[in-house]
Amino acid sequence: MNLWLIVVKGGYIMIPIFICGVLTLAIIIERFIYLKNSQIDSERFISEIENLIKKRKIREAIEKCEKYNKPVPNIIKAGLLKLDRTRDEIKETIEDSANHQIPELEKYLVILATIAVISPLLGLLGTVTGMIKAFMVIEMKEGLVHPGELARGIWEALITTVGGLVVAIPAYLSYNYFVSYINNLILEMEKSATRLIDLIFLIKSEEE
Repeated sequence: MNLWLIVVKGGYIMIPIFICGVLTLAIIIERFIYLKNSQIDSERFISEIENLIKKRKIREAIEKCEKYNKPVPNIIKAGLLKLDRTRDEIKETIEDSANHQIPELEKYLVILATIAVISPLLGLLGTVTGMIKAFMVIEMKEGLVHPGELARGIWEALITTVGGLVVAIPAYLSYNYFVSYINNLILEMEKSATRLIDLIFLIKSEEE
């Protein structure tokens, strides 16, 4: 039995479930590619930036950040552009930059979380409507019903339940995976920013 026939037998409720499934797949693929491309070897990158700062090659350090254009390099660049400011001002600039990066990292995750919640509910709704149809057949036939006449309602009840779960489970798992991945990336951003600030003011204190 092909997928389209299953969707048809599931009734109208399978339409939003199917749409949720397509959205889930699209978001998972898009976010996976985006987040993988946002990743960088932070330890190595920060070490290279630190070496450039120690050599007073600030322009080269900024250019290196621009070359990658990823979350960690972007917040480091924001800090480097404010080297002449106070510690609090540099820290605030870096935090503002990070706050601009985070929404882009979390893009579409609200949709994924919503799908994980509503898909089982749509499946339950399909189960209820399917059983209602089955009982309506029994009522109209006054109890003398051939099993085949109940098939449509039972098909709808079972398929929508399965469809809702099939969509919800990967949506929920991928949402948790992406949230964990983003939290780790944010932690890397925070550590990198702290190292940069400490180094900048260590050098400033040595110059004084």
